Amino acid sequence: MIFANVRERITAADRDLVLTLLAGGSTARRARLEARARAEGEDGLLDEDGLFALLHTAPGIAAPSASLYLYVAVRHHLRRLGIDDATLSDYLGALLLEFGLRDRAYRVAAIDDARYGYVADIVADLEVAGGQRGFLLRAHLGNFSLWLAGVFPDHIAARRASGGPDLRYYETLGARGFQLAAEHRLAREWGLDDVFDRLAEAFEPIRVGLNRLSDACFFPGSGGPDRLLRQVSDQLRLGPGDN
Repeated sequence: MIFANVRERITAADRDLVLTLLAGGSTARRARLEARARAEGEDGLLDEDGLFALLHTAPGIAAPSASLYLYVAVRHHLRRLGIDDATLSDYLGALLLEFGLRDRAYRVAAIDDARYGYVADIVADLEVAGGQRGFLLRAHLGNFSLWLAGVFPDHIAARRASGGPDLRYYETLGARGFQLAAEHRLAREWGLDDVFDRLAEAFEPIRVGLNRLSDACFFPGSGGPDRLLRQVSDQLRLGPGDN
């Protein structure tokens, strides 16, 4: 199960790196930042304008951990779409981190016998599954749809040309999966009902935020006319991005 906990995985070395980058070599500024973190907590520093760009300047052994980078990157792109929700960024950072491991994206849990290559396969099993299995399938329908539509929109466009579903298909099923998961009793017991509700409600702009992150950082050299058309369409509906 994925939880909103990527911030918990940020290390002491990461925190020191954030202070170093934000201080810009100024001892006085670093002292002010440290005092602010002690008084207000560290989340404010992770929201500092310019931190996302600064993380790209950290060389070699000083590079940020995946947890730090993904949280700041997701938070940066969602805030530019008006989604100022640290918990959502926490969950989405954890989703990207976990689904990036081996074939985890194709399974409802890290250890599970069933492998789902298509959203339709999840829907088919969801219709007959109950209990905890049914809950995991609901959540996975949302997570897997968002993973595909958010990180791999160019792949979806390529498959669309051969008769595959479009982004709207993933948005509809993904939002439905999160909504169904939010209504399950286990979501309340595990403290995920509110997160799933928000994911369902804001699925499209979250997808766009992840697309912009993917286009700029994960696959910056790829894409073509389909990417440009998607970017223009998203910008007309939701406004420009700011990387």
